[in-house]
Amino acid sequence: MPSAFEIDPLGWHALARRAKSPNFDCRPADQEIELIVIHAISLPPGQFGGSGVEQLFANTIVASDHPYYAGIAGLRVSAHFFIRRNGQLLQFVSCLDRAWHAGVSVWKGRERCNDFSIGIELEGDDFCAFDDRQYEVLNPLIKSLCEVYPVTEVVGHNDISPGRKTDPGPCFDWDRLKNA
Repeated sequence: MPSAFEIDPLGWHALARRAKSPNFDCRPADQEIELIVIHAISLPPGQFGGSGVEQLFANTIVASDHPYYAGIAGLRVSAHFFIRRNGQLLQFVSCLDRAWHAGVSVWKGRERCNDFSIGIELEGDDFCAFDDRQYEVLNPLIKSLCEVYPVTEVVGHNDISPGRKTDPGPCFDWDRLKNA
């Protein structure tokens, strides 16, 4: 019997709810997945449980729904995975494709981290502790990704975009990652 956290040959996670994003493209030829990037997002900022993140990644966010949305409605961004505070796992982009999560980024001298990474967004911000259920999903997700792809490191968005990004933020407990 396959593991509940299995990644299928097309790069989709068995337990994730698919919410496909149009914001992806092909990875460069022969590019291995070597990095996992942990992010944090909440839309509107500081509010959890709404549909803003899904709408952002689907290009359906309505600028008039919240004052903050006016400034982000035209963005074309995505991530491979999103873990809600209740532990629900969503997948927007196949792991085999390049999600648009890292932006301008560098890791160990290599630019364009989207080319060789998988992006995992956690519903959160710089000011609230992450929920236990998020770590309970994040750890086996990372483990399953490391079993399928030659991942060598797990980093924060702040590590690959210092000075530009702060997520996953000071409330993310790196000690709770069992597979990093």
